[in-house]
Amino acid sequence: MRRRILEIASWTLIHLLLVAVFALGAAERAIANKATLLQHISLPPGFSIKLYAKVPNARTLVAVPDLGVVYVGNRRGDSIYAIRDENLKGKPESIVRAAHSLKVPNGIAWKEGWLYVAEQHRLVRLPALRDGRLDADRLEVLYDNLPDDSWHGWRYAAFGPDGFLYVAVGAPCNVCAVTGLEGTVQRFDPKTWRPQTYAAGVRNSVGLAFHPETGDLFFTDNGADMMGDDTPPDELNHAPIAGLHFGYPYFGGGQDRTFDFRNAPPPQDARSPVIAFNAHVAALGIEFYRGTMFPKEYRTDAFVAQHGSWNRSIPDGYRIMRIRFDEKGRPVGKEIFADGFLYQGRKLGRPVDLETLPDGSLLVSDDYAGAVYRITYKRP
Repeated sequence: MRRRILEIASWTLIHLLLVAVFALGAAERAIANKATLLQHISLPPGFSIKLYAKVPNARTLVAVPDLGVVYVGNRRGDSIYAIRDENLKGKPESIVRAAHSLKVPNGIAWKEGWLYVAEQHRLVRLPALRDGRLDADRLEVLYDNLPDDSWHGWRYAAFGPDGFLYVAVGAPCNVCAVTGLEGTVQRFDPKTWRPQTYAAGVRNSVGLAFHPETGDLFFTDNGADMMGDDTPPDELNHAPIAGLHFGYPYFGGGQDRTFDFRNAPPPQDARSPVIAFNAHVAALGIEFYRGTMFPKEYRTDAFVAQHGSWNRSIPDGYRIMRIRFDEKGRPVGKEIFADGFLYQGRKLGRPVDLETLPDGSLLVSDDYAGAVYRITYKRP
């Protein structure tokens, strides 16, 4: 009997040891998978990518050279982080939580000593301190009547060359009739902070940028879900003037009509995208390249982060696209710039936003890995 008890005890111990070894191995493999993410990223010759900083749920990026800071917004938590990099040349000294107790602080923009934050329900601004932290005691509420909907409630914000602050306000649904500020890009007058609808018919834009020479607004828009694997396309849109309509909810993306509104006449002047991406790739942040580190042919081209599909039978996206522009500021084509965030069908990372540093390198945020990467170029 005693021998039988010892046998059971021995097998139990062996079983526990095997479980522990398997768990340790799984943990090591998980660490290895994250560690090898950047090894799977393919870039054009001469380009390389390295980890810049680890930041929880890293989303929107705003570089402030005068402070030696890159601000990082997020939509899963309540905080904005500041990456301290005195020379903004790729060697951060510290990462601090610059502000907290905010509601979905995804949309951030910088102007004259203030960080503007488009929360889910309001627009605020906070002054920056010398160390990059934000002074919460001096927070100013500029507008407090944004639609407080969690569906597509993460905003995106950018100052235009006209000095106005542009804020994207998504539709609170997959496909539905929108009211008020929903499904638009709003423009806020810095004298009154009252919103004006700049663009309508926008399902969910999480990327706004202005062409460095023409000053025209370009913005991404995510196509509707549940319309099939290959329809509708995600979009890059061009809004050179106010008052244009971009088709939603009559179109789910491009010229693909939505089921719910297929019999409703769309606006006669509804605009089509200037660039159509693959369906469900989740085109998010857009950045026009203004630096001098990359080859000359990249200047005034744009980069678009594709966050990656979530409801497609074969995943797509998980990359950074380059949009080529001609000398007149017109987009003329698209191509893959950085690929490999999806490796053998497994998600290793999900690009969100892009920002050019003063030295010409390009930052990329990744909310899946909780990281910010830096892409540099050296002539091969």
